Amino acid sequence: MKIAFQTLGCKLNYAETSTYERGFVAAGWEVVPWQDMADVYLINTCAVTEHAEKKARNLIRKMHRTAPEAAIVVTGCYAELRREQIEALEGVVRVFGAAEKRQVVPETVACVGVAPSDAGQAAGSQKRVLAARSQPAPLRKCSPEPVPLSPGSSATQVMEAYSSGERTRSFLKVQDGCDNFCAYCTVPFARGRSRNIPICEAVRQAREIAASGIREIVLTGVNTGDFGRTTGESFLDLLKALNAVDGIERYRISSIEPNLLTDEISAWLTSGTKFLPHFHIPLQTGSDTLLKKVGRRYDTALFASRIDTIRRHWKEATGLDGTVFFGIDVIVGLPGETEELFEETYRFLAERIRPAYLHIFPYSRRSGTRAAVMPDQVQDRIKTARVERLEALCRELEAEFIATNRGRKERVLWESDKKDGRMAGYTGNYIRIERPYDASRVGTIEEVTI
Repeated sequence: MKIAFQTLGCKLNYAETSTYERGFVAAGWEVVPWQDMADVYLINTCAVTEHAEKKARNLIRKMHRTAPEAAIVVTGCYAELRREQIEALEGVVRVFGAAEKRQVVPETVACVGVAPSDAGQAAGSQKRVLAARSQPAPLRKCSPEPVPLSPGSSATQVMEAYSSGERTRSFLKVQDGCDNFCAYCTVPFARGRSRNIPICEAVRQAREIAASGIREIVLTGVNTGDFGRTTGESFLDLLKALNAVDGIERYRISSIEPNLLTDEISAWLTSGTKFLPHFHIPLQTGSDTLLKKVGRRYDTALFASRIDTIRRHWKEATGLDGTVFFGIDVIVGLPGETEELFEETYRFLAERIRPAYLHIFPYSRRSGTRAAVMPDQVQDRIKTARVERLEALCRELEAEFIATNRGRKERVLWESDKKDGRMAGYTGNYIRIERPYDASRVGTIEEVTI
């Protein structure tokens, strides 16, 4: 059987899709490029915005038009939130919600007519593989009773996942779900409550990643800093255990809430560890009025103090100022965001924080959330104008960060992609560097002058 994959959305989805790929290969299936004709197409979806849901829905329909004989399997956040809507689409034979991700490989294999018990034999039997490929995937619904996932669920299982196939870095999923229930967000409904894998499992997977030749790991989760919620372990203990894994030379931390990035963690990170001065931290809004209204668990004073502490610790450790890369999430146009409150956000970012980069999202009204029924919804044209202002600020901040670091020596991990005869890599503080392509440098770390 031939299977192709398409992934929409976040780094978590990419880690999960890569894990599905390894599972299907172990079951004797052949993974082919998305553009090739396959027996099965697996789409891992996103639902963070209304646009993301529409994109997933259109992709499913397009795939069925392109390959009407193929079976389509859907998983991801859109699958959890809109199961019945997806099951009604032509070509879809199976939908896997958040609590069913461990079953994606065995149940898909069973659904298209090759029993899981036979899959291992298929890998070693050329005749069986050829026979399976000669049979088109049956276009029949194959939907056993779905496993429910409610935001109040006490489910503790997490599907272990990490990305592979890229020779330089891997996204390692250590945490999933969220307990914050912010007014605008569907994540607790799409991914469930906060839960995590145990430290021993994270270390085991990190060793697997190292054994494949990958040099850098990005720790991923919905709220990575909430690690330990289900195992009683601490995020700092996780970092220390991973830091000791041989073969991995660099780590990055993705998506950590500011209230969980403690002074103790900040001080340890700068004590000679493998962790890099690169942080992805959600702010969402720089208005204390709106932070409180939508249920965020910090104010701008705490957020600023966390940024200041990290910068201070890194400066004390290196003697250098302005070297820490902060990527900050911002939502524009939350309900009740007046021009005055937007200006508070703009000034907080432009005058107080001055991060290296802004991830800007116009607020998307999500049914079932508290924010969806709040008064004073912001008009789309106003959101668009405010997004444009922040995008201009982002360009200014990014240019300033690069200029501040120009002339400094930094270590770059070269990547395998080749474009117009050139290759690229990232410094520890996430500045993109290019050079003429040299295959011998792929996956190596080299000191360069920015």
